[in-house]
Amino acid sequence: MKPIKVGLLGIGTVGAGTFNVLKRNAEEITRRAGRSIQIAMVADLNVERARELTNGECEVVSDANLVVTHPDIDIVIELIGGYGIAKDLVLKAIANGKHVVTANKALLATHGNEIFKAAQEQGVIVAFEAAVAGGIPIIKALREGLTANRIQWIAGIINGTTNFILSEMRDKGLDFNTVLQEAQRLGYAEADPTFDIEGVDAAHKATLMASIAFGIPVQFDKAHIEGITQLQATDIRYAEQLGYRIKLLGITKRTPHGIELRVHPTLIPSRRLIANVEGAMNAVLVQGDAVGATLYYGKGAGAEPTASAVIADLVDITRLFTAEPGHRVPHLAFQPDAMADTPILPMSEITTSYYLRMHVADKLGVLAAVTRILADSNISIDAMLQKEPAEGESQTDIIMLTHQTQEKFVDEAIARIEALSTVIGKVTRIRLEELE
Repeated sequence: MKPIKVGLLGIGTVGAGTFNVLKRNAEEITRRAGRSIQIAMVADLNVERARELTNGECEVVSDANLVVTHPDIDIVIELIGGYGIAKDLVLKAIANGKHVVTANKALLATHGNEIFKAAQEQGVIVAFEAAVAGGIPIIKALREGLTANRIQWIAGIINGTTNFILSEMRDKGLDFNTVLQEAQRLGYAEADPTFDIEGVDAAHKATLMASIAFGIPVQFDKAHIEGITQLQATDIRYAEQLGYRIKLLGITKRTPHGIELRVHPTLIPSRRLIANVEGAMNAVLVQGDAVGATLYYGKGAGAEPTASAVIADLVDITRLFTAEPGHRVPHLAFQPDAMADTPILPMSEITTSYYLRMHVADKLGVLAAVTRILADSNISIDAMLQKEPAEGESQTDIIMLTHQTQEKFVDEAIARIEALSTVIGKVTRIRLEELE
């Protein structure tokens, strides 16, 4: 059969990995796809480097518009990143009848509704397995493997940089800034790590998973996002003593009142498999009503792991090349006319458990005052640590784990606790999920 011609936009780390894996495993991929898949054109501003990487095996241009409008190109792989030129090129490729494969979670989380609508109207596919959790096939699992299930919740470690930092803080007892510098030196963190450490990257990915799991439009602007920059080694140590580990989780849940969509540091029982995912690895835990809990684990970034997901999308599109658009798996798992308008809940309406740490004066009646405030807010205590002050010190820490309660009640209680003259500074609050 006629080979599938692919245009590659951007031949950086993932682009080079895609080119190399596609070439190395060409025979195996052809056997699976039913016809060969060939990168025929590459667009990159650094033309000389691109020619070196492709060894003269395809045409190299500096203008990506030449790729997305070329009549011989069947599929466009977008690996440029960002929201600007990448969006324009993807929409132009769709308008020209090209199928699109992208690893650009930021683009889809913010403009996915527009892009998927354009693709539906043109009868083409936008595939994005590589946009979430790198080499882990979580998008395919949610869209196809778990299609018989009513998904109840998803909790994922979906950013390798933050997981590496938290693992190092726990193992070595170091503070955040020290470990961040080490992560940058080792290449786990970018020179500007803001999107990673502030939780934005994880929120992009959680937004896409929420849409696929629950059949709702992409709504990144309604996600609650907190990063790990304020986490202290002290809290990681206390969590360990209480039988928990702290991970940055992307969480989305179905509730009777709406959908939860949130990213924040979370205490997880240390006996859970996902709590033991260390270093730069990713893992996604999905709870379905029929299958129960399923865990997906692997490398969430890197040249060849991400290339694995990109090429899987290429093969899927190749297999469906002649299929009627109505017979293909919908972009967000549910048919476009069956999408739900279920609201995303504000954070104040979220119900979960909490870790609270208060630095207090070592005086009689402090604990009683704190517990009275919690009781007045209908917050019950599940476990507690009260540390003895160090020799010569007159201040100490009180650590409490609460039972489940609404966030707005915790906010009110914290405000009252911080107003006590015996409480020094701010109360540290970290959410807790049992993941059962």
